[in-house]
Amino acid sequence: MLVALTGATGFVGRHIATLLLKRGHRVRALVRDPGRAPLPAGTTLEWIRGALADRGALQALLAGADAVVHLVGIIAERGTATFAAVHVDGTRSLVEAAQAEGVRRFVYMSAVGARDEVGATLYHRTKARAEAIVRASGLAAAVFRPSIISGPENVPIRLLARLHRLLPAVPVFGDGSFPTQPVWIGDVALAFALAAERPAFTGDYELGGPDRLTYVEFVRAIGRASGQPRPLVHVPLSLMRVAARACDVVPGAPITSDQLQMLVEGSATPANAITSVFGLAPLPFEAGLRRYLGEAGRGKGEG
Repeated sequence: MLVALTGATGFVGRHIATLLLKRGHRVRALVRDPGRAPLPAGTTLEWIRGALADRGALQALLAGADAVVHLVGIIAERGTATFAAVHVDGTRSLVEAAQAEGVRRFVYMSAVGARDEVGATLYHRTKARAEAIVRASGLAAAVFRPSIISGPENVPIRLLARLHRLLPAVPVFGDGSFPTQPVWIGDVALAFALAAERPAFTGDYELGGPDRLTYVEFVRAIGRASGQPRPLVHVPLSLMRVAARACDVVPGAPITSDQLQMLVEGSATPANAITSVFGLAPLPFEAGLRRYLGEAGRGKGEG
């Protein structure tokens, strides 16, 4: 089977591309820079240089493809790369190209909490609008809404691990009671691969791990896995909101107002499809953390 892939150089994309190749599929990926994130030695992937706004590149990407897996997304706007341009316009362009090329299967990565409602973050609203485009396409579509994805390339988790090693105490936002349900990258990649392979998986699917944790428990688990657990200090949410608003205009800032809002809203998945639909036994959060934060996992990447 030939799978067309967007977002192959990103955190999730690299794992999905590698798994699809291991499962015997051909993978053709749309990338701006083919050298940005090479796959492990011994893997062969076809690269199409271009972007979602490039019709010629999309035609080359999708020619003869059996399925498309669309992962491209941003967590902060920068220049012309706005949420509307990337999530909505980019998805629309890819869907239209898939229709024109006769691709029958479309798998899309959205996020827990996506909804086009007043009060929702722009990230969530544009993800929801992209979902609507996919559902209305007439293609056999699967829409995934993963919770926080844990894996070696997760920058916020790596940052929290460094804070445990460097600081006498680690800050948490507010009372830290908001819910999380982190899911292992290997489980996410397998669910996506199964959805690409089997058109029977059609609909909306939330993905979470087996552990529903408060944010405090989430941070403490990272401390234990890093080998340097620290006490936690609670920072008032009002103060964090002021700091996040100041960061909104700083490129590459550690947190924005929208990101803080999404964190406080929580990312638990009461309709978790990992086991009930895909039949997977998800890896516990702390077991996954030890694979890349613990002494045995350092320098190995993913286990």
